[in-house]
Amino acid sequence: MQGETLDFSFVDQDGNAVTAADLKGTPYVLYFYPKDDTPGCTKEACGIRDAWADFGGAGLKVFGVSKDDAESHQKFIAKFDLPFPLLTATEEQLEALGVWKEKNMYGKKFWGINRETFLVGADGTVLKHYKRVKPDEHARQLLDDFAALAPA
Repeated sequence: MQGETLDFSFVDQDGNAVTAADLKGTPYVLYFYPKDDTPGCTKEACGIRDAWADFGGAGLKVFGVSKDDAESHQKFIAKFDLPFPLLTATEEQLEALGVWKEKNMYGKKFWGINRETFLVGADGTVLKHYKRVKPDEHARQLLDDFAALAPA
């Protein structure tokens, strides 16, 4: 995916469409997470929230994406005062982006969202694809990588 462009169209917590085409010209983070208000997902979202001034200073927009519906996203945003939109995706959309994967927990196999992130440059190309994300370190990693990878 690195060096490629993404193609997507999601809906945010307020029913507004967010598409890759609309974001052209703006660098952004598209991070995928399994479920609103669960421990790892909350840690990741709050890490970004806590570094929000740095994301703004870098000119990076941030979008979280899960299968949760608008009502769940609104509650998650309100509970943790998240300053960025959360988008709803279908299994088909997640499959198309390669983040819908078979998982194994306690010997039980199931399909779900893999915690992955795309750091996208202003030209719409993927600067970095994170296939393994540590929620508590991710915000800093994104900011450091964007500073190193984004064209001056």
